[in-house]
Amino acid sequence: MTGSEHTVLIVLRGNSGSGKSSIAAALRARCGRGRLALVGQDNLRRTVLQERDTDGCASIGLIDTVARYALDHGFHVVVEGILAAARYGPMLGRLAADHRGRTLLYYLDVDLAETLRRHSLRPQAAEFGSEEMTGWYVGGDLLPGGAEQVVGEDSTLEQTVARILADAGLTPPASGAGEP
Repeated sequence: MTGSEHTVLIVLRGNSGSGKSSIAAALRARCGRGRLALVGQDNLRRTVLQERDTDGCASIGLIDTVARYALDHGFHVVVEGILAAARYGPMLGRLAADHRGRTLLYYLDVDLAETLRRHSLRPQAAEFGSEEMTGWYVGGDLLPGGAEQVVGEDSTLEQTVARILADAGLTPPASGAGEP
């Protein structure tokens, strides 16, 4: 078992460019300092480990370990990334089953045309283009079991953040609370 009855685990999955990182950052900003840990697939896989996303890659276990560590230390946790169902689904299923608190899973369902449009507005557009994005795109990559809530591309960033905060029962800290 991991976390407590008071911790919240949020999993944000979807294709590259679907808005996961923006949503995660907005959730963290709204929750305040020291309350919510971001466990980003790209950061752990690409930056920390510098590994490719393959079956059995070390980042699968590292994401699980970091999320559990943060939950066990009283943080709410957002795990975000493409997190392909076939590759990451078993780990995410175990993490969700082991979590003592509320667990919420979201899949950002954005079609390829909108994904490419959004990507063109990101800083990463200079790193990789539409050809790579098209090659990585997998539509409807839902986890088995129907536990994920699907968020359509028509949901704005603010609407999605407000929905997740309400679902999670997380409220912003009182103004002036916490350190800078």
